[in-house]
Amino acid sequence: MNRAQFSTVFFLVLMLALAWLVWEWGFCRFYVPPDHMAIITAKSGDQLPAGQILAKRGQKGVWEDVLGEGRHFLNPILYNHLIVPVTVIPPGRVGIVTSKVGKNLPPGEFLANDDQKGIWRRALGPGKYRLNSVGYKIDIVDAVSIPIGYAGVITSLSGEQALEGQFAKLGQKGVRQDILQPGLYYINPSEFAVHVLEIGVNQISFLGKTGGQVITKSQIASGYNPVDQLSNVKLMEQQEKRLDYLAQRQQGPAAQQAVRDWTQAKAGKPAPPRPADQPTPTGAITLNQFVNFPSRDGFDISLDMTVEFELLPKNIAWIYRSYGDLPAVLDKVINPQILSASRLKGSAYGARDFIVGEGREKFQTELAEALSKTLAERKILVHSSLIRHVNVPDQILEPIQEASVAVEQDLTNKEKQNTARKQAELNTEMSLIDQRREQVAQETDKIKAEIRADQEKTVAETQGETLKLAADIAKQTAQVQAEKATRFGKADADVVRMVEGEKAKGFQLKVEAFGDPTAYNLWTFARNLNPDVAVNILHAGDGTLWTDLEKARLGDLGGAQAIGKKGKEDKPAPAK
Repeated sequence: MNRAQFSTVFFLVLMLALAWLVWEWGFCRFYVPPDHMAIITAKSGDQLPAGQILAKRGQKGVWEDVLGEGRHFLNPILYNHLIVPVTVIPPGRVGIVTSKVGKNLPPGEFLANDDQKGIWRRALGPGKYRLNSVGYKIDIVDAVSIPIGYAGVITSLSGEQALEGQFAKLGQKGVRQDILQPGLYYINPSEFAVHVLEIGVNQISFLGKTGGQVITKSQIASGYNPVDQLSNVKLMEQQEKRLDYLAQRQQGPAAQQAVRDWTQAKAGKPAPPRPADQPTPTGAITLNQFVNFPSRDGFDISLDMTVEFELLPKNIAWIYRSYGDLPAVLDKVINPQILSASRLKGSAYGARDFIVGEGREKFQTELAEALSKTLAERKILVHSSLIRHVNVPDQILEPIQEASVAVEQDLTNKEKQNTARKQAELNTEMSLIDQRREQVAQETDKIKAEIRADQEKTVAETQGETLKLAADIAKQTAQVQAEKATRFGKADADVVRMVEGEKAKGFQLKVEAFGDPTAYNLWTFARNLNPDVAVNILHAGDGTLWTDLEKARLGDLGGAQAIGKKGKEDKPAPAK
């Protein structure tokens, strides 16, 4: 290949590369932005089998797989792309997937696994999901929020039906024994139905012949607004169901309106205006039942009574499976037992027993014990049964009241007499107190004078005794000083005598040592002689004493000192 041919080939390759780049980047390239996805449709390939909606790679049709965010290259002649937003499930919501692709479900099943066609059993929690909208449909619904003070009873909607009177197990349909505590749950509503029931203490009140109310707890805020809103939605669903139940029981328009008002109050909506004679209930269910029974003597008795009962979390699933929601529990269990126990126990008492005496208290105790025992067998705890008022017919109430008033008036008169008598006794006692006060004052003055005289006498006697003791002490002191002086004088004389005697004995021993008193005296003299005294020995030769003295010249200090020293050195030993 010559140079011209090489240049031609190189130019063609360069043009082809440039054309490829223009094709790829100018016509095949597309970009998927964030939070979006691309649905690809293949224009060529194998035909899809019958019943298949989404295509695999190499098949003609809409691809099952979608392309995510970023840059992609596809031939526009062979493929089309459609950019759509991804599915975003926010917090507090759950996604329910309905699949149009996959295996067919077995007969009797309506929930599918991820590889089956139908409603997925698995629910999608909060997040972003890239599911092809051609083959999958995502319905976003609220998650289940159990409010504080409530429990969630789970009812499984799929599987074989559980046996009568038993809880549903895994894979069975029916009420399950496990419950949901307060919190947020991402549950597929097609798989499980959750009913919220109040746990803890609730009240049911009967107001004579005017009906009654069931006071339940209001919603307790969790402090997190989205969760509170979801809880409010769940309570709204609960109240709608209770409204339907009450309507079916035909408790009257007033009761239904009360529940509607409560439902709107739960949702934060104002209740519609109500007549002045109808109070607006808050967290209450109005009842058209009342406690009424004949007394033992045939009179019609009605009661104002309040019963506090509690539903424990461990029993709430059993209660719901056995009776249903709270209105059903009241209608089927609590109200009949209260009415039955009241009539059974109250019919044993006369009308008078409910007004005076201990009959009312005894009736309340027996009623509380009967209700506690009966409802405990149905897993409902009764804490108290209080009777606030007993309505007795006027034909028996008025005579009893008049008799009671007469008795009280008689007691009042007796108390007035007792008060007057006590007042007279009090006045007498006050006079005696004044008299006694004067007597005590006189006796006090007398006692003070006697005490003062005794004190003065005691002081004088004490002073005399003190002077006598001082004189005795001075006398004893003088005797001790005289004895001291005598003993000190005798001691000094003994000291002198002993010292001088010992000195004399010393002189005597010294004299005895020299053997002669004269020798001892000479020794003593020599010992006491001044050491500066010089002894000069002069030669008595020719001449006279005076001429020798002149030669010696006592004024010659040097010669005198020499002679003195010599004389001192040549001093003869003292004669013995």
